[in-house]
Amino acid sequence: MESAMEVFSAFVNLIPVSLVQSLIYAFVALGIMIPFRVLSFPDLTSEGSLPLGACVCAAALVAGHHPVSALLLAMLAGFAAGCVTALIHQKVRINTLLCGILVLTALYSINIRIMGQPNTPLFAYPTVFELALGDHKGDSWYQIALLGVLVLLLCVLLWWALRTQIGMAMRAVGVNIPMARAQGINVAVHTVCGLGLGNAFAALAGGLLAQNQGFADVNVGFGVLINGLAALILGETLIGTRSVWRQLLAPVVGAILYYQVISFALAVGMRPSDLKLATAVFVLLTLAIPAMRGKASTLRVRE
Repeated sequence: MESAMEVFSAFVNLIPVSLVQSLIYAFVALGIMIPFRVLSFPDLTSEGSLPLGACVCAAALVAGHHPVSALLLAMLAGFAAGCVTALIHQKVRINTLLCGILVLTALYSINIRIMGQPNTPLFAYPTVFELALGDHKGDSWYQIALLGVLVLLLCVLLWWALRTQIGMAMRAVGVNIPMARAQGINVAVHTVCGLGLGNAFAALAGGLLAQNQGFADVNVGFGVLINGLAALILGETLIGTRSVWRQLLAPVVGAILYYQVISFALAVGMRPSDLKLATAVFVLLTLAIPAMRGKASTLRVRE
């Protein structure tokens, strides 16, 4: 009984920190949802866009930029990375997965070039948390409130965008490319915009993460893609994707629940080094079960 109480107490103590982390990574899950679900484009660039956002944000803060403008610069860099991936696929005719691998590999060196070193401390520089929360900048619950508002605002903007003519054209590209072309939709432009947007969100998460934890590191994005996919699949399993709102809320809810599961696993004594293996097995089973039952795959992608 005592050990169970100790586990419960450890889990409760981890909740505030894990909620902050989950809301930051909710931006990554939303960014992964756009290429994977809206465009049916399996983009791996987010694994490099998140550290790119962190590095650009750190370099901007060190250069004296405002914390908000540093985040905007991070998003712009992430947008550019996503556009490069899409353009490589369209112009060179390389497989979608390989395009992402090429770009995220190149981004590792680019990130070090941007900062001039593998990591940069940011404790001496202002952050959006300090500007918005003042003396409460270190309080996890205040950080949760701020990040929750940002996530909700982004979901509302995405809901509006996906219901516009451009958004519906982008969704049509993901459903059926030949039909989209027949309707006069420019598939190339919408693919570039979609991948750019998704990676901008991943870079935003990187910038927020750097400002929240007080440093930027080129290795911060390791494993973020599989974590984001796990969150996306978990959210879609629970909420579904029958409407635009459900499709947008699924990655957010999935990210929150996924990181609570991670916190519980750590509380019961699972080694942190085993978490990646557990996540990979979870994603594999989620994708394999529909195929084993003779149903369509849960992940429709283009080559």
